[in-house]
Amino acid sequence: MAPIANSVGTYVALATGARDDGGGIAVGGRVADIPPRMLAAYQHAAQQVGKHVPQCRGMRWPILAGIAKVESNHASGRSVAANGDIRPKIYGVLLNGSGAGGNTTAFPDTDGGRWDGTATGERAVGPFQFLPSTWDGVGKDAGGDNRADPHNADDAALGAAVYLCGNGRDLAEESQLRAAIFQYNRSTEYVANVRGWIDQYTAAAKTPDLDHVTGDVRTVINAALAQRGVPYSWGGGNANGPGTGICCSPSGKSGRNIRGFDCSGLTTYAYARAGIRLPRTAAAQAGVGQRIPASAGTRALKPGDLVFYAYAPGRDLTIYHVGIYVGSGQMVNAARPGTVVRLDAVDAMSGYAGGARLL
Repeated sequence: MAPIANSVGTYVALATGARDDGGGIAVGGRVADIPPRMLAAYQHAAQQVGKHVPQCRGMRWPILAGIAKVESNHASGRSVAANGDIRPKIYGVLLNGSGAGGNTTAFPDTDGGRWDGTATGERAVGPFQFLPSTWDGVGKDAGGDNRADPHNADDAALGAAVYLCGNGRDLAEESQLRAAIFQYNRSTEYVANVRGWIDQYTAAAKTPDLDHVTGDVRTVINAALAQRGVPYSWGGGNANGPGTGICCSPSGKSGRNIRGFDCSGLTTYAYARAGIRLPRTAAAQAGVGQRIPASAGTRALKPGDLVFYAYAPGRDLTIYHVGIYVGSGQMVNAARPGTVVRLDAVDAMSGYAGGARLL
């Protein structure tokens, strides 16, 4: 039996750390909404899983972070000790078929309450929400204390990595990654949710090379990058920082209860750090500075340039989106409701409409 999902939403804030050898955030750093100790557990598990499943390929910490985000919000509300022990312990609902928490099937007790604290039935445990019966098959000791404990961050993350790897999946292959997530919880909605968080954590962990970027351009880019992980909020944000938005986006999403940025709110904030006041909408921002036509191609862009997208490229009144170019084909982007500020490829949005150079 696979683990049981318990999706929890959260406000996301990011502070970057040093890079690790794989290009991500090093142990001791922070990324998005992940507590540093939980991030370290995910990273260590991704590095260690090959000892237990030698044929596994493509395991990386954002995969584990995506699962743990949906299952327990990274053990939110709990303390994580230096050795990885999580207290209070995380228990799911009792799976007795009552319908509480969405469970409709009764699962008989398999562990005598050893892991789930009750002998009257089963409930999922730990930050990765394993059923005791599943844990008995995949649980591993990651910390060297000769005990595989699903309530320990390191052990639980390693157990999840082993489970996702199966008999030797290549998780760099999209179809195999989705199959692994589906096995974890047999729901297409669950797969889409986890997959989205994997993408966001992967993007949040990337830091562009700014060695040759200086002055006000560096100030603007650093200000935008510092907001990675902040939620998208329709109408949210201004020159002073993130803020609650308005209702409603073309897709019907409201920003009234979300503190964050929409695309032009983010650019307004970042450029204000360099003393440049921008109009509030993306279309209006296209009228500021030196316009870079779409016909010049994306290679004409330089770090710090605004990047525009339009429903009808060539007609600036139809511009619907703006980002900040950071180089190497990437931009800082507040893309759409349900995402967070992140690095994206310039071609991630449709209708490229050129840029504008203000610095």
